[in-house]
Amino acid sequence: MSKQEQEKKLHIEVQDLTMAYGSFVLMKDLNFKVYEGDVFIIMGASGCGKSTMMRHLIGLNEPAKGDILYRGESFVKASASGREQMVRRCGVMYQSGALWSSMTLAENVILPLKQFASYSDREAESIARYKLSLVGLSGFEDFYPSEISGGMAKRAGVARALALDPEVLFLDEPSAGLDPLSARRLDEMILELSSNLKMTTVVVTHELESIFLIGNNSIFLDVNTRTLGATGNPKHLRDHCENPMIRNFLRRGELNAIGD
Repeated sequence: MSKQEQEKKLHIEVQDLTMAYGSFVLMKDLNFKVYEGDVFIIMGASGCGKSTMMRHLIGLNEPAKGDILYRGESFVKASASGREQMVRRCGVMYQSGALWSSMTLAENVILPLKQFASYSDREAESIARYKLSLVGLSGFEDFYPSEISGGMAKRAGVARALALDPEVLFLDEPSAGLDPLSARRLDEMILELSSNLKMTTVVVTHELESIFLIGNNSIFLDVNTRTLGATGNPKHLRDHCENPMIRNFLRRGELNAIGD
């Protein structure tokens, strides 16, 4: 363990986790740690189970084996009420943004505030405006998802994920489908939010620019061996990982440039 890891507090720990669909084992024997304040990247080739890993971390999928601990407390073995309390401390933005098209941006953010908290209408509206301002959407509260760009919709999805002041923010392919400039702005916003709000952030992505810009810790899911290929800082893995397949995955931009 590095000196930096020793100084940071453990937030999430995955122990001997196996992800499976019936008899089909997607990933097995997964062990890794996420520390407080990490921007933690879940990466790997298509079909390796990145999004499925996120679904396990937030309780939407049950592990075939193993455990997931939040601050040392088992999520898998917790009671229904215990799980609910842990899930409440998490905010999730799905790949599409998953905004309700019939609701304004403010109404989308207000929805979890009404479902899971007891704010008055005025309080909920004030919180929604604040969360939208955090992601650069002040003034767009009354717009509908169809009236804004893809990048703005992703930002609105993040605002909704932040509605209940989560300790952990989960983002599934946040920059997917965005042009390079919008993707860069979204990455910079993620870094700023993580730092300013002192959150742990878990990001599913295969975008190299995002991986190196925002990630300080990561796992690589190996689709061939169906287990953990490596864990650590993405830049360190790119430069020093002993597994050539992982180095090639993280250097594919350089290889493409040589090909060009």
